[in-house]
Amino acid sequence: MSKWEYFITPLPLHTPGAVLNMHGEEGWELVQITPAPNGTGAVAYMKREKA
Repeated sequence: MSKWEYFITPLPLHTPGAVLNMHGEEGWELVQITPAPNGTGAVAYMKREKA
């Protein structure tokens, strides 16, 4: 059975793709994006399999 670790990161309005690409290179997979509570962008929820 796979075990997962999770990561939550802010996505600024001006560079969301760059942030997602950076974490994707580290093995993180995007699960969901939601609006940030303060209205300054979004929040990305990510996961990757534990080594």
